[in-house]
Amino acid sequence: MPLSQEQRAVLLALGAVLLWSTAATAFKLSLEYLRPIQLLAWASLVSLITLGALLVMTGRLSEVLRGSRSDYLRSLALGLVNPLCYYLVLLEAYDRLPAQEAQPLNYTWAFTLAILAVPLLGHRLTRWDIIGGLVAYAGVWVIATRGAVFALEFANPVGVMLALGSTVLWALYWIYSARDRRDPLVALFCNFALGLPIVFIVCALTAGLAIPDWRGLAGAVWVGVFEMGLAFALWLGAMRLTRSASRIGNLIFLSPFLSLFFIRMFVGETILPSTWIGLGLIVCGLAIQQSLRRKGD
Repeated sequence: MPLSQEQRAVLLALGAVLLWSTAATAFKLSLEYLRPIQLLAWASLVSLITLGALLVMTGRLSEVLRGSRSDYLRSLALGLVNPLCYYLVLLEAYDRLPAQEAQPLNYTWAFTLAILAVPLLGHRLTRWDIIGGLVAYAGVWVIATRGAVFALEFANPVGVMLALGSTVLWALYWIYSARDRRDPLVALFCNFALGLPIVFIVCALTAGLAIPDWRGLAGAVWVGVFEMGLAFALWLGAMRLTRSASRIGNLIFLSPFLSLFFIRMFVGETILPSTWIGLGLIVCGLAIQQSLRRKGD
């Protein structure tokens, strides 16, 4: 029996969630052999190739050349944010923190987006945004202090600030990407195409461009193909097919828990009780923000 349109949307979304759930593990394993900027450079190159292949397969590659001057200037600016600044800050956080801490902290970007949308887009915070944010950032505090919530001591304050800083960059990227009227996959390809040379220049001036250890290169290929490329296409396909974007969107709540499973299995980190508690609070905060706000104040 053929699958319905909604069933296909769910399968595509679950595929994207599964791939995104491997990102923290791939980051951590790859950073054993590469510096953050080197991982970013090689992963971005692979991602650009992957996105280009997806455009060829869907017959949209020619749209890349149909943009206006303002489209390309926007892509250059956005390419400086993603991939360059966002992933570099995020990977620096993963280089300093256990994966089980960096991943949930980065997951709070939805709250950063809601906050930044107030001055930048003229949105207003609902009471559920505020309540959800307080619950989620209580989870951040639990994770950052590794459960010693009253000690006022962070295990790695620089890593925590980098992880939270990455949420600001990711939120800014999506706020300004929302003004781009091009096909999302076309726009993302252009952003990476114009950002990639700058990534390689930064890499060459700092860590160098020597071909890395095959294990580091394999990790970069995984990140570029799946986390930066295919997962985005799967999620975009799911959102186009579904009649209920909110139902599909809720599947993303599976990602951080699957991610902890992969971290435990492949990275070998013992998942601390504070990580489970903090992640639970972050997900509860997201659920409050995403679900209850739709019902109004």
